[in-house]
Amino acid sequence: MKLCVLAVALSALIPIATASDGDSIDSAIHAVYGVISGPAGARDWARFRSMFAEGARLIPVRVTPQGSSAVAMTPEDYEKRAGASFGKTAFYESEVARRVETFGNIAHVFSTYESRRAPGEKPFARGINSFQLVKTGEGWKIMTILWDSEREGNPIPEKYLISPESASN
Repeated sequence: MKLCVLAVALSALIPIATASDGDSIDSAIHAVYGVISGPAGARDWARFRSMFAEGARLIPVRVTPQGSSAVAMTPEDYEKRAGASFGKTAFYESEVARRVETFGNIAHVFSTYESRRAPGEKPFARGINSFQLVKTGEGWKIMTILWDSEREGNPIPEKYLISPESASN
C-alpha cells in the first residue's frame, strides 16, 4: 500500500505529456497552442515542459528604437514570464496556416498565429511561430520556437496566411 501511495505521489511530480502530444508534428504543434491558450488562470506547465527536448529554447523577437533583438528563454523561463500574465489575463492563440518541411528526424514549421483575449474576438496580434522539432524515442519534441509579430512595416506575407494543402482545395 505504501509503495502504491509513493508511486502516485511521485507521478504527480514528473512532467508527463499527454500520450498524443508527440505522436506527430501536428499533435505537437496543437498541444503547444492548447496549453498556452485559455481563460485567465493557471496553465498545465508540467505538460508544457514535457513537450520540449533537452536544451530547448523559446525566442521572441523584440523590436525597440535601437533595432530588433532576440531573447532566448528555456521552457521554465517562459513559464515564469508568461505564467504571470496568463494568471491575470485570458489569452487564446490559434494557428491560421502552416508550412512544414521535414528531413529525417527534424522538422521546421512556419505556423501563422492569431492571438485573442476571448474565442471569436478580433485578434489583437498576429505573427509567425517558427517551430523546430526533433523526432526522439519519445516522439516529436520541440527544440525551438522562434517568433516575430506582425506590425507596421512587417505585415505577414499572403503566402503564410494559407496552408499549401488548403490552397489547392
